[in-house]
Amino acid sequence: MNHPIIGITTMRRVNQNGMPLVSLAEAYVDALYQAGACPVLIPNNITESALDELVSRLDGVVFSGGGDIDPGYYHAEDYSKVGGVEKQRDQIELSLLEMVIDENKPFLGICRGIQLINVGLGGSLYADISDQVLGADKHDYYPNWDRDHLAHTVRVEQESKLAEILGEVEVEVNSLHHQAVERLAADLIPTAHSPDGLVEGFELPGHPFGLAVQWHPEWLTAHKPMRDLFNAFVEAADSRKS
Repeated sequence: MNHPIIGITTMRRVNQNGMPLVSLAEAYVDALYQAGACPVLIPNNITESALDELVSRLDGVVFSGGGDIDPGYYHAEDYSKVGGVEKQRDQIELSLLEMVIDENKPFLGICRGIQLINVGLGGSLYADISDQVLGADKHDYYPNWDRDHLAHTVRVEQESKLAEILGEVEVEVNSLHHQAVERLAADLIPTAHSPDGLVEGFELPGHPFGLAVQWHPEWLTAHKPMRDLFNAFVEAADSRKS
């Protein structure tokens, strides 16, 4: 059996000895392995030409979570609560997004990933939910909560691809973010919302599999709907490979 090859974006970290690392939570890799994929890490210091070569060999891409996106990309002023910005990562992932859309390769955005995709297609973000969204619920359940803590429900649009995949129109999810979609890019369709009305999912119509969620399903694979999300993504990548 030839497993579809799925690229996953990464972040840069420094260990206790000062050594730079290409970093990614193992949960992403495990979730893709469970769904039958062969995961490959995409370093964010890769050159554009090397990225182009790599993408030609990938069957799909996961835009993973991580630090905030440079506010300059969505025409916002610097904000005190914006943190963990990696400008090189932003540049590489925006180029990667353009490539996978142009080449009709399946992609799945997770947490930062949903924000990156929205910004890349012309949308904007709330730089900090608690400061900028009046009456918003708590969404930043970190670092003192378990990653699989079910923080709130999400309402999924009944006719959406996401509802078809999850098999439910309401699911419980974790919540590990302080930013969110503000203005949705014109090419995207919202498919899920939190109880306070924030966008928690969207899809790119006409694309073989262009979907993103604000929560972290890789930490929730004990729940069938989240396993089904990864299964559907990997199946789409496998179909394109075939």
